[in-house]
Amino acid sequence: MPTFYTNVRERSLLERIAYAILALALVVLGFFFLAAAVVAGAILAGIVLVRLWWLKRQLKKAADSEFVTTEYTVVERETLPQPPADAGETINRPR
Repeated sequence: MPTFYTNVRERSLLERIAYAILALALVVLGFFFLAAAVVAGAILAGIVLVRLWWLKRQLKKAADSEFVTTEYTVVERETLPQPPADAGETINRPR
């Protein structure tokens, strides 16, 4: 199996400039791929969060519809005045 040894110092100036431009292009391309991945992840996370919010909202609406809510006022019951009992009669009334 043939082995090739390359010495960086033996490369010409034009070859070193071409490799530098290629390396810079790869770094810039990698940056844009990373930026696109971050944006796609943020969009996906937003979709998941909106979906969870929507499901939570639907569950809360379903739970709220189980109970009837209304306003009411407590009215105290009036007590009727008791007529005086006759002296000879005994009346057993619950009080």
